Amino acid sequence: MEKSRFLMKLKHKGKIELVEPSEDIKGSYLIKSQSNIESAKMLLNAEKFEESISLAYYSMYNCIMALFFKCGIKCENHSGSIIIFNRLFKQKELANIIELGKKKRIDTQYYTNSNISSQDCESIIRNADFFNLECKNLIKRLNPEKISSLREELAEALSF
Repeated sequence: MEKSRFLMKLKHKGKIELVEPSEDIKGSYLIKSQSNIESAKMLLNAEKFEESISLAYYSMYNCIMALFFKCGIKCENHSGSIIIFNRLFKQKELANIIELGKKKRIDTQYYTNSNISSQDCESIIRNADFFNLECKNLIKRLNPEKISSLREELAEALSF
């Protein structure tokens, strides 16, 4: 119930809305996602672990944004996006992966005492690669009926 209340607050602030589905925006987010993961790998090789983790997370987040715009869903909040992703697509394992990536990004970006090893960074990147592949598979399996159903489910949950 707590998550539903959070989503309702985001809706009332205009941070979640149903929009026209867009192949162009979906494509732009997939390009960003690919660029982010490639950059994360380069930064790992340069031993810039904090920055690598951040970009690995953003790679996953941009994949969710691509999925959402394929469906005509706009969410301008990271936590809200993860909640909606899990609720609509029922992908608990994937939701856990991106949630962990978000936590690691926050820990490394905002706190100076986080000791990140190359193994930690490699693990996040492997998770991001897996997440992105699975997210792209979700996008490929979407059809107009499924998109309509997902939009209706979100509209009903948030009383659009």
